[in-house]
Parts: sequence; structure tokens; C-alpha cells
Amino acid sequence: MRWTQAQWVRVTQWPLAAAALAFLAAYAVEILAEPRGGARLACELVVNVTWVLFVVDYVVMLVLAERRFRWFLRHLLDLAAVALPFLRPLRLLRLVQLFRVLQHTTGAAVRGRVTLYVVVTTALLVFVSALAVFDVERHAPGATIVSFGDALWWAVVTITTVGYGDLTPVTDAGRLIATGVMIGGIALLGVVTATLASWIIEQVGQRDEAAQSATRREIRELTAEVRALREELGQRRPDGASGIPE
Repeated sequence: MRWTQAQWVRVTQWPLAAAALAFLAAYAVEILAEPRGGARLACELVVNVTWVLFVVDYVVMLVLAERRFRWFLRHLLDLAAVALPFLRPLRLLRLVQLFRVLQHTTGAAVRGRVTLYVVVTTALLVFVSALAVFDVERHAPGATIVSFGDALWWAVVTITTVGYGDLTPVTDAGRLIATGVMIGGIALLGVVTATLASWIIEQVGQRDEAAQSATRREIRELTAEVRALREELGQRRPDGASGIPE
């Protein structure tokens, strides 16, 4: 039996999501705790093993694609996630798999799930971007982001497109990360706006439907009353005519 992409995704999405979370944990420990010796080797092992898993997943998905070139063009971010394993800040691209799992679990889900997806995605994006920018900025000459608290504050004001300017990246890698965060913030804002708009449209539609249902019910009641009145008048006339024009 030949596997399909849908079958592969269904079987591997949660194991790969767990691998992405393990990678995030190992990467966070490396950045925040700066372990030495065996602990550092363990973190690097987790990071490298997860990279191998994502490479295998990408290759299998490409092989199973019906239109491989088209699939390749549509998944350039996935390619970047497996092709840039040694650029330390960009290693967080491997978390693309985690965001993909969140998308698959929501799919065409109800609004509550979409809201949950936006909240979780925003929290993850803030956390990982704070980790990445803290990693590249803290030892840079003239850096203003010198603690993880600074990095978190910077990530929050950047993803919300507020940008106070009190904390700014001074390295090229930091600015690249900032660009990604701003694009992600705009995309998430679009999702929130679309969700709110659909809720408003649904509420208006429900009110219109309720009004139409009430009108149809009143018409049926009036029709029934007219019919009953016609029958009553017909019974009172000796010739059986109702006296009400048809």
C-alpha cells in the first residue's frame, strides 16, 4: 500500500510536535542557563536529533507529494527549517512543525478553537523570538537587550506593532528576527480581525433569521385565522358562501 501525505501527517504530526517542544526546551536551557559539560552535550543532542527528524519528515512529504515541484514551492519555509540547522538564531525555524500541528488540529474548526490557536501561537512566537533575540543581542557592543526580561518586553511591543523604540536590536541577526516578528504580528492581527468580522456577520445573520422566522410564523397564524373565519362565515350563510372574496 502506497502512503499518502494525509496518512503520513496523521501518523507523525503529534510525534513531530513533541520533538519540536523538546527542541524548544533544549534551546531555552542553552540560552537561559548556559549549561556546561554533560548538560550542554545533552541539549545539543536533543537539538540535533530533532533536526534529523524534521529532515526525514520533509523528504518523505516531498516524495509523497503528487505535484512535487508545486509542493516544494509552497513549502519553502519548511525547507529553510531543515536547511539552516547551523545558524543558531534561525534554528528556531524548526518550530514551524509545531505551528503546522496547531493548524492541522484547528483546520476548519469552530471559532473557539481558532481563538485558542491564535493565543497559543502568539505566546509561542513571543517566547521563541525573545529567546532568539536575547541570544544574538546580549553580548553585542552597544546592545540594549541585555536580559531575557528585556527580550520579552521587546517581543511583546514588536509583535503588537507598537514599537516604543526603547529596546532595539543592533545586530543584523537581531534585525532579521525583528522583521519576522513584525510579519508574524501582522498575520496574527489579520486572523483576529477576520475572526471578529465573522462573529459580527454571524450575529447579524442570526438576528435576520430570527426576524424572518417570526414573520413567517405570524403569516401562518394570520392565514389560519382567515381560513377559520371564512369557514365560520360559510357555516352561517344559508347558501354556504363565505361572503369573503377568494
